[in-house]
Amino acid sequence: MILCIQNMSNLVIKYKGGWFLMCKLAKKCIIAIDGGSGVGKTTVSKALSKKLGIIYIDTGAMYRATGLYFLNNKIEINDKNIENNLEKINVDLKINSDGENEVYLNGENVTDKIRTEEVSMAASNVSKNSKVREHLVQKQRALAGTQSVVIEGRDAATVIFPNADIKLFFTSNIDIRSSRRYNDLKKRDSSVKLENVKNDLIKRDKQDSTRTDSPLKKAKGSILIDTSNCTVEETTNSILDILRERIGLI
Repeated sequence: MILCIQNMSNLVIKYKGGWFLMCKLAKKCIIAIDGGSGVGKTTVSKALSKKLGIIYIDTGAMYRATGLYFLNNKIEINDKNIENNLEKINVDLKINSDGENEVYLNGENVTDKIRTEEVSMAASNVSKNSKVREHLVQKQRALAGTQSVVIEGRDAATVIFPNADIKLFFTSNIDIRSSRRYNDLKKRDSSVKLENVKNDLIKRDKQDSTRTDSPLKKAKGSILIDTSNCTVEETTNSILDILRERIGLI
């Protein structure tokens, strides 16, 4: 069942050969979603942004692109090297003609290049640096401006938008998360091993939740959503129900 059906003011949008009903928020709204790797934040955020017709800010992609810069240039990730190179790194998010987010690093489309485990760990390493976080948070807040957005990451509701209208925290069983990430990575690299993916997730969870600056944690007032046994559509529709109740949909 499509939960966003309310009246004839809903728009029907064609997307990649399919159709879905597009809802509209009754007022400007910032939706902040936090959670660890593989919990479904990115997929659900994309689906939600399309159904609502609002901007999607993938904070993780911005950190991944920053980490990719150091990998590409074979520069060790440490505070000194970050300080010396930060002004050379320009990360942008753009929307293509299909309504999909694309990530650019110094003018190059790196959307596909940032979805590897090596880049994932590099992203976790650069995200520990306060100057990197300050730099990207300013850009993320600027992207929101005066429009409605859905933003996801590890500190979207705790640091970037602590006064977000809707704050959500995604969680999921580690084995299910590992399987999801494994299936995604397998499309790009047939040599990837499920056990290695699981170990990397556990390592990153610990690193992200114990870092000094902006650690991964559930923000005060966040709604906990367990995505372990939910489809993307079910999770998206659950959030639409929350929005309908708290913000209003037209």
